[in-house]
Amino acid sequence: MTKRERYKFIINYFLIHAPNAETELIYDGAYQLLVAVILSAQCTDKRINLTTPSIFEKYPDVYALSQADHEALFQLIKSVSYPNNKTKHLIGMAKMVVEKFNRKIPMTVDELTQLPGVGRKTANVITSVIDEQPNIAVDTHVFRVSARIGLTSNAKTPLETEKQLVKNTPEEYLGKMHHWLILHGRYICVARKPKCGKCGLRPVCKYYHNVILKENLIERVKEDDL
Repeated sequence: MTKRERYKFIINYFLIHAPNAETELIYDGAYQLLVAVILSAQCTDKRINLTTPSIFEKYPDVYALSQADHEALFQLIKSVSYPNNKTKHLIGMAKMVVEKFNRKIPMTVDELTQLPGVGRKTANVITSVIDEQPNIAVDTHVFRVSARIGLTSNAKTPLETEKQLVKNTPEEYLGKMHHWLILHGRYICVARKPKCGKCGLRPVCKYYHNVILKENLIERVKEDDL
């Protein structure tokens, strides 16, 4: 099977089985999504969705957040991972947006990555979700699943994964591909023990053919020898 054929199969599968895939973060607009994504690093979306309502109630816009007291904001996010650093990042991000970008969340990857706490992954999320730009964010799920099923080859870094996915995915599906792979990695192609028996990508999945089927064959041979 060629890489083009594998991409076509996987995209068609998701178009049928997950046509409305989207972020599980709850937000309203660019400001709220940016705050949520910054907070979500190494933390579950479920935890972030429990945390953000109190933040947005107290700091309804980026200017209000730029004026936040460190300790007051920290108390609102202390249940998430790395709350001290994320408190600094949120306030620093808001101050820069106010001072450098006239209180408007910028919509280019280069501008977004200037903000404290915003890396390329976060910038790609914001630009693809809010502005529908043809960008794809690579988190741990996307990185793992892409390699397992054979969408990427020998990608050592998230940036290498991103470049391969952008090269081979039709532009109109790049934003969806991000959500498809995240959700697939979150619920089916999990890190420790992927649920291959429930996976509709088995016909084209490199991991399934190169690892699971071989393991099953070895087990059958052992049973026959008993």
